[in-house]
Amino acid sequence: MEEMIIRSFRDSADLKLRFAEENAAGIISVVEVIIDAIKKGNKIILFGNGGSAADAQHIAAEFVNRFLIDRGPLPALALTTDTSIITSIGNDMDFSHVFSRQIEALGKKGDVAFGISTSGNSLNVIKAFQVAIEMGMKTVGMTGNDGGKVGSIVSHLLNVVSKSVPRIQEVHITTGHIICEMVDSLLFKKR
Repeated sequence: MEEMIIRSFRDSADLKLRFAEENAAGIISVVEVIIDAIKKGNKIILFGNGGSAADAQHIAAEFVNRFLIDRGPLPALALTTDTSIITSIGNDMDFSHVFSRQIEALGKKGDVAFGISTSGNSLNVIKAFQVAIEMGMKTVGMTGNDGGKVGSIVSHLLNVVSKSVPRIQEVHITTGHIICEMVDSLLFKKR
């Protein structure tokens, strides 16, 4: 069991380092897009399914409340938290519209649509990005595998080249934390 534990930690650490080396410039671009949106009075709208839904909520909470420094709230929301909205859209329309319908209602030109999908092929995430693009929103995708369909439509892609869903998710939340830390540092000039 100890070998399995050490192997899992090593695999996670190795993947994170490889991702950082391949995506540092992309992370910086995402941070710049988020800062620009906030400075212009726009917001970050996050979404995903399952563990990616939890990551969307987690990242939104770091922006709205605080991350490492005491500062005012930053405008972010996760589209995964209102069960009445999600279930009514899923029931009356189709589950593939649970995020796109909310983007239509809550998004505006200049906002950042930030979708998370370990496969890059979640239909509801793809539809949300399609609507966001039509509305003039900035698009950021965090994916895994080869980036899937999401990778071909977003403006800013952070893709974890792996087929292991748990390892992809571990890189995603680490990346989310780094983005939050950089946004705080650059907007508020604190470390």
